[in-house]
Amino acid sequence: MEYVDTLIRKGKIYTLKEEGDLVEALAIDKGKIIFAGSKDESQKYIASEIVDLGGKTVIPGMGDSHLHLYAYCQNKALINLESVKSMDALIQTIRARALETEKGRWLKGVGFDQNKYPESRLPNRWDLDKISREHPIVIRRCCLHVMVANSLAIEMASITEEDIKKFDGLIELDDRGEMTGIFREAATSIFDDIVPDPLSEAEVKQKIMLEVFDEMVSKGITIIHTYSANIWNYFEDIDTYRLLESEGKLPIRIIVNLDELFENDGINWDDNPYIKVKYGSYKLFTDGSLGARTAALMEPYSDDKDNYGILVDRHKLYNELLEAYSRGLQPAIHAIGDRAIQLCLDAIEYAIDKCGYDIKRKPFRIIHAQLVNQKQLKRMKELPVVLDIQPIFLCTDLYWVDSRLGSKRVDWAYMWKTLMENGIIMAGGSDCPVESFDPIKGIHAAVTRKDFNGFPKDGWHPEEKLSVYQAICLFSKNIAYMTGDEDILGTLEEGKYADFVVLDKDPFTIEPDNLKDIKVLATYVAGKKVY
Repeated sequence: MEYVDTLIRKGKIYTLKEEGDLVEALAIDKGKIIFAGSKDESQKYIASEIVDLGGKTVIPGMGDSHLHLYAYCQNKALINLESVKSMDALIQTIRARALETEKGRWLKGVGFDQNKYPESRLPNRWDLDKISREHPIVIRRCCLHVMVANSLAIEMASITEEDIKKFDGLIELDDRGEMTGIFREAATSIFDDIVPDPLSEAEVKQKIMLEVFDEMVSKGITIIHTYSANIWNYFEDIDTYRLLESEGKLPIRIIVNLDELFENDGINWDDNPYIKVKYGSYKLFTDGSLGARTAALMEPYSDDKDNYGILVDRHKLYNELLEAYSRGLQPAIHAIGDRAIQLCLDAIEYAIDKCGYDIKRKPFRIIHAQLVNQKQLKRMKELPVVLDIQPIFLCTDLYWVDSRLGSKRVDWAYMWKTLMENGIIMAGGSDCPVESFDPIKGIHAAVTRKDFNGFPKDGWHPEEKLSVYQAICLFSKNIAYMTGDEDILGTLEEGKYADFVVLDKDPFTIEPDNLKDIKVLATYVAGKKVY
């Protein structure tokens, strides 16, 4: 007989080692799986704790390969506009907060999406002035790439002609040359630099973070890749998470990714399943978003004939990518439109040409990759690249993306199956707070290509649907691969860390439309129950 910490038995345990691979029991000791096999074989173990699953389904712990945790925590303290579906409702929602807020104090709303409104236009300063002229007001679009300010906020920002020239078209002007209150991309920093951070008090920040972690483990999340976005003052401080870890308050694994050069401290998880925090990638931008019409396209937007989106300076990207790569960092590049993808691949080839490529290095990460043409797909196949995709984006975008891209070009959008069949490894995320970090919702979106009301009936471009196995791998097995942790995480095999989730239904046997209704019963990290 062999003594272990925990024995998980009588379950339907999908290891994800390969499709359909099932075991009935896991033996866990010191945070690692030391046995994965049949219930009969598991009888040779004596455990301090025995968990009888009663036939319930187990899959590896799920995660999110790209989100902004600090931003989401900030948003918890702001005015949530996600459910607002008209301009009038937006005004009424913010006005209700204004009535209970001292005059002169800032009001900040987050998560609005004008594509949901009958008006189908961005709000402007005059819309926000209807709410209040005695409170400075700013609201940020759900994609994070657009901010709208009222007249008082603009006045308090003291925006000069020099600022307007500096941001070159990112501060919208009307026909009279007057600011409309709409600020795009880097121009939003004008307000990010003066609006108070709701998490500035350490106690408030920790309280909200702990609430968010509780929410995450309840959704089966065992690991996240959180990204700073200094352009919007979404700073990520690894010491914040290490303090929580040292106090025993951190239930999940966190990989911290920065958009400024950093020195990696060399900490990894190879030898200690209980270490939960480490550095990840270096983030770069190439373009904006489709929702804001700032993603960079080869041809103009079908619904905005003079607009090609925005693109960063080629030489600046080349230099920054080369500097990061030469330091041994893993670059992660935001690229949504096909023109941005083109520049991204050019920059990757440039860095490899200058530095060479070692197969032992982590691959380049391309974030979003929502529009990839056939020539670019061929180039990707020849390069060490992986993609961080957000299947849940489609639940929102399917209502308007055809009009943005046109009937021909839209065939290249969100083509997950084609990418996978061409050997491109992808990991799943949410870009939270852009969308929900619930991985079950992401899996549902990848498999059905429908929104959560079942629209459209057969799925949007159903030929690009993923199988349930492929979709679950996006949010588990493939996330581990992104950072070279596939030998210790991502599947339920002997020698790997015991991060897993118990579900109330078997995702491999239920109807795909019902995937969204799966509930998490328990979440384990390193063999310890965290939910």
